[in-house]
Amino acid sequence: MQIGYKLAAEGFGPAELIRQAVQAERAGFDFVEISDHFHPWLDNQGHSPFAWTVLGAIAARTDRIGMATGVTCPILRYHPAIVAQAAATMALVSDGRFTLGVGSGERLNEHIVGLEFPDSVRVRHDMLREAIDIIRLLWSGGYRSYAGQYLHLSDARIFDLPDEPPVLAVAAGGPRAAELAAELGDGLFATDADPEIVRHYREHGGTGPRYAEVPLAWAPDEHTGAQAALETTRWALAGWKVMSELPNPVNFAAASATVREEDVRDHFTCGSDPQRYVEAVRAYIDAGFDHLVLQNAGPDPDGFLEFYRDELDQRLRRSLTPAASPG
Repeated sequence: MQIGYKLAAEGFGPAELIRQAVQAERAGFDFVEISDHFHPWLDNQGHSPFAWTVLGAIAARTDRIGMATGVTCPILRYHPAIVAQAAATMALVSDGRFTLGVGSGERLNEHIVGLEFPDSVRVRHDMLREAIDIIRLLWSGGYRSYAGQYLHLSDARIFDLPDEPPVLAVAAGGPRAAELAAELGDGLFATDADPEIVRHYREHGGTGPRYAEVPLAWAPDEHTGAQAALETTRWALAGWKVMSELPNPVNFAAASATVREEDVRDHFTCGSDPQRYVEAVRAYIDAGFDHLVLQNAGPDPDGFLEFYRDELDQRLRRSLTPAASPG
């Protein structure tokens, strides 16, 4: 089992994210995961720096901690050739500590280049399949061309390639995407403690790392944590079908206007009781995930990092062992 720290790029500027990553390494986390967005989910989050610049700086300022995108969409805002080049460079400058997480994206971030974000999930998955084909092709070396239904590549070559390509983990919110992750990826990304996603991934041959994000809101008391999550992260309660479709932060503000503190408490583990955090993580372990990303929506990142270092790290590692494989 590995435990990661989510760098909330919608909530903090680039220098602060780099600082948090350095502190996460000192606190004992195994890896950091950063969202790769153009917009925040809500205007009051106030940030959304370029993830790849932040990652490069983290690689230069840390020694052992892993890094991952959680996740990059390589079908519209980025051409997959650019993602392949960026990931190869990150693998080199991090000495192999980088994992490329990819997914089919959200309208929030992809519509900004003036290309139509597909309404059909099937089309998005087909585009993602082509994008992964292109990334793999370029990582194999040499000049490469590709003619797909949606994406094309013409005489492209990545000159700086690592000896071993990065792990490529594919995001999945349902059975079809889990099958795609098993077929084309080296690992799985998910956000729900859903054993069915892991079961589909394994049944279709997936054997790699299985990442999942655990929603938390650390604060000295539950109310303070829940209020912070309500203010900045209530959009997360909308569910993926909403999260993938809305175009701008103002739409997420409207869609989440009726979320209450009690709703947040149902979704996030709030407060400072270590045992409740162990139980929250246990649900994901029991569902079959082995790379757990602690996603803190609380108001004090330094307080959370100290809490993890002093009270949670060893408690988690002692008490959490994978249950029998689901399915």
